[in-house]
Amino acid sequence: MAAKIKHAVITGATGMIGVALANYLLEQGILVTALVRKNSKKIKRLPSHTGLKKVELDLKEFSSKEALLASGLLEQKQDAFFHLGWDGTFGDCRNDMDLQNKNIQYTLDAVRLAGRLGCRVFVGAGSQAEYGRTAKKLSSKTAAFPENGYGIAKLAAGQMSRVLCQSLKIRHEWARILSIFGPFDSDRTMVMSAIRKLSLGETAEFSKAEQLWDYLYVKDAARALYLIAENGTDGAVYPIGSGTMRPLKEYIFAIWDKMDREGQIRLGAVPYAENQVMYLCADLSELTKDTGFVPEYTFEEGIAETLQWYREKDEEV
Repeated sequence: MAAKIKHAVITGATGMIGVALANYLLEQGILVTALVRKNSKKIKRLPSHTGLKKVELDLKEFSSKEALLASGLLEQKQDAFFHLGWDGTFGDCRNDMDLQNKNIQYTLDAVRLAGRLGCRVFVGAGSQAEYGRTAKKLSSKTAAFPENGYGIAKLAAGQMSRVLCQSLKIRHEWARILSIFGPFDSDRTMVMSAIRKLSLGETAEFSKAEQLWDYLYVKDAARALYLIAENGTDGAVYPIGSGTMRPLKEYIFAIWDKMDREGQIRLGAVPYAENQVMYLCADLSELTKDTGFVPEYTFEEGIAETLQWYREKDEEV
């Protein structure tokens, strides 16, 4: 049986999933080194905890000997490396091919850094975008036909980092993450844009919202990543979602109900995006078999916690 993780590195640690993962690992008694961009205003999202070390290091500096020595990162050996950092995840940046190509290199640099730190396992954050559009549940066996630069780069990064990990004797896991929501989610997502507009008493406009969709609360996603690092199979690809799907409009009205029907909902006001994905659901059978992961939160329970965070956040401003 593999030794338990005692020290872990997280890149992209100030993102929604990174913050949740850092908190979860700390709860398990695991020491965490959070890599954050230099001068990041989001660093305040991370908790003040004796087991958490914050290191300012940009993605482009992972391969810089000088930057690594100056950061002090190499002074502590690590067990697990969670690579969540990525540039250009929204909007037109997804098809900025030069930027997405750099992300592939940053992922390979992250693997080499994991090797220098003595990590036994590398967990990379892939994406549903690697699959493109399909009408079947997503598994490791689902054919991948990405339709944008972001999805293409994620697919290439996963495959290349797997080969590099093999050469460095590091166990490799690739988590293809579906739609996650929770505290610190981007304002551009459906969930947070709905919460923001409805909280202001405005009308939240959507497409017909007929898509069959899979949403997972961020605390469940963090626990899934931890279980993958502890118990995952070397070389495996694990879709991360709830494993259940509902029409998107059901999620929208669930949010509205939790908000005591503040504001208004208007469906059909926005056209579907070009190449709109109409079916999204994770097949969790391999993930559950290998790691024991089963979601603990319902969508409604996750929304309740997200709303509490959102309201407390606004009170602090």
